[in-house]
Amino acid sequence: MRLLTSAQAIVECLRLEGISKVFCVPGESYLPVMDAIRDAPEIELISARHEGGASFMAEGFAKASGKPGVVMATRGVGASNLTIGVHTAYQDSTPLVVLLGQVHSSFSGREGFQEVDLEAFFRPIAKWVAEIREPPRVPELMQRALRIAQTGRPGPVVLALPEDVLKKDAEMTFGPKVVRPKPRPSISEVLQVEGLLMESEKPLVIAGGGVKSAGAESSLQRFVEKYSLPVMAAFRRHDVFPNNHPHYVGHLGLGMRTDLLQTVKEADTILAVGTRLSEVTTQDYSIISKEQTLIHIDIDSEILGKVYAPDLGIVADTKEALQALQTMKLWPKWQKWLEKRRQVYKGTLTENGTVNQQLISIMQKCLPEGTMITNDAGNFAGWLHAFYQFNERNTYIGPTSGAMGYGMPAALGAKLAQPNRTVVSLSGDGGFMMTMQEFETAIRYEIPIISIVFNNRMYGTIRMHQEMHYPYKTIGTDLGDVPFSTMAESLGGKGYFVKRPSEFEQALEEALEIDKPVLIEVEMDREQISVASTIQQVRARYNK
Repeated sequence: MRLLTSAQAIVECLRLEGISKVFCVPGESYLPVMDAIRDAPEIELISARHEGGASFMAEGFAKASGKPGVVMATRGVGASNLTIGVHTAYQDSTPLVVLLGQVHSSFSGREGFQEVDLEAFFRPIAKWVAEIREPPRVPELMQRALRIAQTGRPGPVVLALPEDVLKKDAEMTFGPKVVRPKPRPSISEVLQVEGLLMESEKPLVIAGGGVKSAGAESSLQRFVEKYSLPVMAAFRRHDVFPNNHPHYVGHLGLGMRTDLLQTVKEADTILAVGTRLSEVTTQDYSIISKEQTLIHIDIDSEILGKVYAPDLGIVADTKEALQALQTMKLWPKWQKWLEKRRQVYKGTLTENGTVNQQLISIMQKCLPEGTMITNDAGNFAGWLHAFYQFNERNTYIGPTSGAMGYGMPAALGAKLAQPNRTVVSLSGDGGFMMTMQEFETAIRYEIPIISIVFNNRMYGTIRMHQEMHYPYKTIGTDLGDVPFSTMAESLGGKGYFVKRPSEFEQALEEALEIDKPVLIEVEMDREQISVASTIQQVRARYNK
């Protein structure tokens, strides 16, 4: 037992859990927590320019480090601003602990200054929300928050901190560090999987974020190699399996090619591992049918049957499940199916001559092994998703929520988590402008990321949909000229403005040698609206 203030107890819980970074925009309602962090040399406080950016940094840090991200903000106004990061963590199953200052306890319910009922506000997009009201319970609630964030299906938790409670002291008792439960399939479940696969002729594995959070990438590779199974990555989980591996057959993302979708449609048995079978992964819930056998493995029982009722649902840690399934006695008869689908995937990598694809090829050639790539939402990401080969684990960080403004702040979090690795963010001009102020955060904390901004002076994704449904009638999607590279220079970073692939390659090679934040602004062809179409081609299809 130790006599500590509530704020000191909160920081002690973070220290016991091995949390090294806390992200925030400072607020007077939780000054005691900031003061306690200052007295904890093991923990660094990263002060951002906007709570949305801070939440993206914390979420990116969590993905890159495997530890919970921690973000703080003040009362209703700061809490509202960081909500986008909470939603992203919820949809991405990312462990995130959100600490929010709250009004004085005696003012609660009176609509005090910046007061919001934080428990009601966050409940729909968080795993758990609570308010600390009694100092002796701080360790209990804080450690519970850390446990809930990391166990089962990981996700965001929110704790409200009334400012008067933070200053009060009490005898504090702390529990042990969180140990994640790792349930394993029963023998009968393994035998059932074996029986279903024995009847299959065209099986397919769809691997999702549960593989990554369980650290099961190597187990997945051994499993599919043993049984000659093809693997597709769920939406924005590219690095769950080496893309250059002969068993990899594609990524289930936006703007899918029909020949890749055919892989899922033709499969007679789908083994969904650590994926919630989201709207994008399943292409608007359209590519998995009742005629197919579905085996679904996930750590969270609520995921099983949420979208598709499985023929066999198994609640298990992905790594434990994949290891247990390697005891199956199977003699694969689907080698030709695997080879055919692999060839289909390889055919999608053919150069089509677009400048955007050339830029991705240059990245593939120039970036060192282990480079981590983050991306924002936007059509520019289509070329990354279609053509970049993620061949190592933990090299991709992207928002399955489709949050704009994510790429660059998430890269800062990733670089702080993995300081010895190259980290590159990709953004469109629309998304980048939403959080570009965090480039100053990169300068201030000397976080050397490379930020690539694809500038076509419009909200490209929305413009594409506009042209699909209302051709020639554009409204609200054109943007002005913003000198991103010049702004990077004025903030103290290094900026490049490039128009041609050769210029991009030179800039990227130089950027890799610079030990400070770099921004490469790429002038894009406004007509090339997506990987597959120009604006004129979209309009022509409408006219038919």
